[in-house]
Amino acid sequence: MKIHPLITTTDELADLCERLGRSEFVAVDTEFMRENTYYPLLCLVQVGNEEEAAAIDPLADGIDLAPLLELLTENEDVLKVFHAGGQDVEIIYNLTGKTPHPIFDTQVAMMAVSQNEQIGYANLVESWLGKTIDKGARFTDWSRRPLTERQIEYAIGDVTYLAKIFPRLLKKLIKTERGSWLNAEMDKLADPANYANDLELAWHRIRPPSRSAVVLGRLKALAAWRETEAQDKNIPRGRIMRDETLADLASQPPKKQDDLAKVRGLSQAWKDNDIGKRLMRVLRDAGPLPSDEMPDKPKRGAPLGKEGALVADLLKLLLKIRAREIDVAARLLTRSDELEALAAGVRKLPVLEGWRYEVFGRDALDLVEGKLAFAVENGRLKMTHIDDAEPPSQEQAAE
Repeated sequence: MKIHPLITTTDELADLCERLGRSEFVAVDTEFMRENTYYPLLCLVQVGNEEEAAAIDPLADGIDLAPLLELLTENEDVLKVFHAGGQDVEIIYNLTGKTPHPIFDTQVAMMAVSQNEQIGYANLVESWLGKTIDKGARFTDWSRRPLTERQIEYAIGDVTYLAKIFPRLLKKLIKTERGSWLNAEMDKLADPANYANDLELAWHRIRPPSRSAVVLGRLKALAAWRETEAQDKNIPRGRIMRDETLADLASQPPKKQDDLAKVRGLSQAWKDNDIGKRLMRVLRDAGPLPSDEMPDKPKRGAPLGKEGALVADLLKLLLKIRAREIDVAARLLTRSDELEALAAGVRKLPVLEGWRYEVFGRDALDLVEGKLAFAVENGRLKMTHIDDAEPPSQEQAAE
């Protein structure tokens, strides 16, 4: 594989992207800093296929990332391969308003061929290639220039290894006929709605202090205001105020600006500075949350009852057994809350649809309906359908 020197000009980038645009796939990774800014600061982009790889410096003077962004978001003929790519996709969305498509995430794909639910990149490389990654450069300051050779070598390694692993992983998926299982998961990863920063929905990330429409209305207004303040100052939202402080203000709003000095989590300066004035204005103007935006009442485990809880535990045991049997991550099949809903009598569930029903849901439903039992054979748990079990002999019955 050819490794290019660090790309710092638009012409070099355009030439690279023109070649990669004729590939079947391109492996992608990014290095960024987000500790001190609202939006992640993109510091390096690594791309490659089975023939060549390069690191691109987005902070280089005069470089235009348009050829790269067009390759990632407009070229539908090239599959974009990431590992745990959520944050990488977010950065591309922030730059373009679009997400890479079509997309493939090796961390997600590993759930279909192993019991690993969130395998790290280093472990992925170790298991597939037998190589150990030098993690020394992982937590360096990627925004500082010039980058060292060690940093660049480490960064490019992320896509050179990925370009070698992807074809092998894809081959295994095809052999096991599980590739179709991942379609919905990959579409979800590429859905722009996951990355859109809607101010009207910012309050959803905060634990509500109450179900009062008045309190939730203030919470919504405060959350949107905090996002705007953080964007304007280009600092993390937590630097404006923490979630806990915001929730306290929504629940117990101060009557006058001087009272902000008494709020835990705010400095004394808020009692007479401009940001304090803007905060008080938001609280004053906030109305109750409209009825159609009120959150659903939380589902509690109590309605399951003792027997239902036992059934849910059996379903979770069944899930562990099935995941082990077919060597797949349990989380890809279903989640605990879904199993509890199944035990409580809910039948409109993803686990009872499509391939999940064929692989696990049918047996889960049979267990709930008393058609499936557990047995021990050679020291291992297995499932037995009641209708398929052989009746006991007279001697066994007599015993």
